[in-house]
Amino acid sequence: MANLKEIRNRITSIKSTMQITSAMKMVSAAKLKKAQDAITAMRPYSSKLTELLQSLSATLDSDAGGAYSTQREVNKVLLVVVTSNRGLCGGFNSSIVKETVNTINTKYNGVAVDLMTIGKKGNDILSKENNVIENRNDIFDELTFDNVALVAEKLMDLYVDGSYDRIELIYNRFKNAATQIPQVEQFLPIEPVESDENVNLDYIFEPSKEEIVLELIPKSLKTQLYKAIRDSFAAEHGARMTAMHKATDNAKELRDELLLTYNKARQAAITNEILEIVGGAEALNN
Repeated sequence: MANLKEIRNRITSIKSTMQITSAMKMVSAAKLKKAQDAITAMRPYSSKLTELLQSLSATLDSDAGGAYSTQREVNKVLLVVVTSNRGLCGGFNSSIVKETVNTINTKYNGVAVDLMTIGKKGNDILSKENNVIENRNDIFDELTFDNVALVAEKLMDLYVDGSYDRIELIYNRFKNAATQIPQVEQFLPIEPVESDENVNLDYIFEPSKEEIVLELIPKSLKTQLYKAIRDSFAAEHGARMTAMHKATDNAKELRDELLLTYNKARQAAITNEILEIVGGAEALNN
């Protein structure tokens, strides 16, 4: 009977876990819908803004392009690593940590690398062996363009004053609820356009082309960082929803196996009691 009690306790515990994981799945599904709509609506605007900026910059000399497009020898790099503040989202955070470590050890081997972390989970792991200049967990408390713009402005200042020769973003790009793609994206300096297509179109600019570029650069960079964090935010909820769905399914399978084990043990116990009663009655009759 002690064995039966132990199995009953395990079944009760698993049922409680199922309720928690199922509730977390529903919460993440609701948040994912909003986050997915936000990033889907933002991507075309961000892509077009970047494309326009690169096309205009390609027609200007480096001085007119401003300090943000100055190419320098890479001696010091800042990686902005975007993870989440909470766990229970499968390999979402570990994939970014692995991508960061791989980038440091291969792409920037022999170069001084500092980190700025956005998200508690990434900071907890990466700060043990790397120099983290700042951790911005608070971004996810109120994820707005204005709050992200403050971080983008600081990054721009760090590049302009020569503290870093290159700044890159590492984050999970949202594809769908089940797929998140680790992304390494250059933030500064601004990459020149790869093709000269449409560069020589005869446009009339008002005000001047130089003024437009200098106005667009800060806005484009702020939008780029905001898009990356929004992408990561949507990917996080997709990963958590998928992880909780799998956890709930696994809990159901384990519960069913334990119920079967419990019923077999209970039936065996009942059979033994019947045999004992029958055996006792036979002994009295004899």
